[in-house]
Amino acid sequence: MKQQKWIGRGALLAVLAAGGWLVWQGLQPKGLGAGFVSGNGRIEATEIDVATKSAGRIVAINVAEGDFVQPEQILARMDTEVLQAQLRQAEAQVRQAQNAILTARAMVAQRESEQATSEAVVLQRQAELTAAEKRHQRTATLVQRNAVSRQQLDDDLAARLGAQAALSASRAKVLSDQAAIEAARSQVIEAESAVEAAQATVARLQADIDDSALKTDRVARVQYRIAQVGEVLGAGGKVLNLVDLADVYMTFFLPERQAGLVALGSEVRVVLDAAPQFVIPARVSYVASVAQFTPKTVETASEREKMMFRVKARIDPELLRKHKEQVKTGLPGMAYLKLDPEAQWPADLQLNVIVGQ
Repeated sequence: MKQQKWIGRGALLAVLAAGGWLVWQGLQPKGLGAGFVSGNGRIEATEIDVATKSAGRIVAINVAEGDFVQPEQILARMDTEVLQAQLRQAEAQVRQAQNAILTARAMVAQRESEQATSEAVVLQRQAELTAAEKRHQRTATLVQRNAVSRQQLDDDLAARLGAQAALSASRAKVLSDQAAIEAARSQVIEAESAVEAAQATVARLQADIDDSALKTDRVARVQYRIAQVGEVLGAGGKVLNLVDLADVYMTFFLPERQAGLVALGSEVRVVLDAAPQFVIPARVSYVASVAQFTPKTVETASEREKMMFRVKARIDPELLRKHKEQVKTGLPGMAYLKLDPEAQWPADLQLNVIVGQ
């Protein structure tokens, strides 16, 4: 009696398995016909490693494996205590350099004032020399007439020479003041350069601090946490691994004769083993220029058929955005590619996943 029950149960399971196989086979595309090729592959996606720009300690990780992240979302933070101290030092250097500019400009004004005074002295010495020369000329005339003593002439000549020397000294002072002004102006330029250098240091440190907040620039999903809070990483140390949900594709392989006919942008329909009831739209985004694997020797046409080329069919990004929760990498399936633009897709490969739904 028990043996009959087991036989009955086995028969029932066999019937169910056969029925399931028939249903699955019924859902598989058949009769592609001319103008179509197919290949089996797996769903893949572009992976991004979120890494540190500078060495440091991780102080926070704000996401877990499997979380969806948005552009500009802060995923993790690095310790910035040292950078903050360096930033304060650089800001103090900026203020110091700005004060040096004020001091240098004040020195320029002082030197210009001294030059103006020296130029006034030159005019005064010029007038004194003119008066001394006229006095000397008159005295010389009077000496010839014996109206004054020769001693007076000698005194006037000495006064004239003294006025000439004073004029030369005052002109030299003007040149000295001009040189002092140029030196003061160069100090202004030097102080301004110091300000620019200090400001550049502030900007660099601020950028390093900003980069210590690790962000993403796209919609993605966290695949792995590579490091943990408290770990010290070197420059470029990886913290998280993300999957770009806008760049998902199926990679499959075609023989050389078929791959040679594939054009970029060709229409592809993807059917996954896990969900054979859905036909997913995609387009060819890449065809390898070199065979991915070949036999050891290639002598006959049949052997050349074994030269397989990698093809990538990229799924529509808009469709991915609408159904990002269902996107999973590693799923196997079939890719059906239309080589002839005039060919019509079979009924079992008509799209039933519409972009924008």
